[in-house]
Amino acid sequence: MATTSAPAQAAADSVSLQEQAQRHLWMHFTRMGSFGPEHEVPIIVRGEGCYVWDDHGNRYLDGLSALFCVNSGHGRSELGDAMAAQVRELDFITVWSYAHPRAIELATRIAGLAPGDLNRVFFTNSGSEAVESAIKLARSYHRAHGKGQKHKLVAREIAYHGTTLGALSATGIPALRSQFEPLAPGGVHVPNTNSYRWPEGRDPLWAADQIEERILFEGPETVSAVILEPLQNAGGCIPPQEGYFQRVREICDRYDVLLISDEVICAWGRLGHYFGCQRYGYQPDIITVAKALTSAYVPMGGMIASDRVFEPFEEDTAMFAHGSTFAGHPVAAATAMANLDVFEREDLCGHVLAKEDEFRASLESLYDIPIVGDVRGDGFFYAIELVKDKDTKEHMEDEESEKLLRGYLSGELYRRGLICRADDRGDPVIQFSPPLIADTEQFEEIVDVLRPVLEEASRRVGH
Repeated sequence: MATTSAPAQAAADSVSLQEQAQRHLWMHFTRMGSFGPEHEVPIIVRGEGCYVWDDHGNRYLDGLSALFCVNSGHGRSELGDAMAAQVRELDFITVWSYAHPRAIELATRIAGLAPGDLNRVFFTNSGSEAVESAIKLARSYHRAHGKGQKHKLVAREIAYHGTTLGALSATGIPALRSQFEPLAPGGVHVPNTNSYRWPEGRDPLWAADQIEERILFEGPETVSAVILEPLQNAGGCIPPQEGYFQRVREICDRYDVLLISDEVICAWGRLGHYFGCQRYGYQPDIITVAKALTSAYVPMGGMIASDRVFEPFEEDTAMFAHGSTFAGHPVAAATAMANLDVFEREDLCGHVLAKEDEFRASLESLYDIPIVGDVRGDGFFYAIELVKDKDTKEHMEDEESEKLLRGYLSGELYRRGLICRADDRGDPVIQFSPPLIADTEQFEEIVDVLRPVLEEASRRVGH
């Protein structure tokens, strides 16, 4: 009987997967109508270190850590070993009224890493759930103090905080909000810290002062919290001005408003510290985390609250009436513990701090390309903003941005073996967040791919 060769079988399997993907798999934030005979669904089948491979055997540098989350790199068998060992010991028990050793150990470890009195860890399954939990906690905290009117949430324009209705009310991207309105009430927005787009001579703390103005406009008696990312993702890795968060902390204290540091991306080494607030020297009341807590090997998130915020809920009959079945899952907690072991053993935070200037310099070497307007970010989290005219910082029209990003850049960078993010929530940017194990070789590879693609993109906009 004839047998099918291994390469032929692999090709047949790939075709089958492609057909099934296009017929049955509804991908997230994806234009499903763009796939067809001439445009395959990218199918990634293997990962190791800073690289992944597709079903055709092509290798790609994962310059995005999947989605800002595979911080310790792909293919670490020790994390899989931790999962297997946990299943053999205890596969699952909920943290509704029960506890288990891994959740206790992980909560204790996180509290030890978090700054100040952030000692209370509430687990979730994702970043959106972590933000949703923080919003609910802020409202419940104020209500416990007899201030039930304090329900509004101040966030920044273009900032992304998640997809659940509460988190979406904080998200400042109209295109993500409009088709789901009306949202949970209370979300209001202020300008972000993108000083590249500011007029000359503007006070460096102008954006911080806009938060105070908004609180006063809404009425301090109605505002529960301010939610900010340490380094804002959407809009292109927007850093704060020096002193920004210190001013925001003062404002929040003045008006009895909680400060939520949304660190779903910025925690776990992305900025060279376990938490982004440590990078910029401020003390939040709540931190939200997810993504790289387990380096994304299994889903897990959480919020870390201060002892002060927890205090109303430690009375005999008090309860924070919120939770989810799988939060604090034993297998996820065991994975997170093993992941943090990697962070400590290999000093991944120290590696980021030692190498961030080199990474930045490699991207700044592209400034000679006319379309490259700004390079910004910190740690291993950077963006290149693309402009029509570098001297005037002229914006691209929506049609130009669409044609450039989706019609050329995204596909061409991927074809050349680089996974990154071409995004236009705001002005068009290309974002990079490689695994924290990345080094000179990967920085050079990123630039080697970027340069010819950006040079061609520049020609396409008339340079």
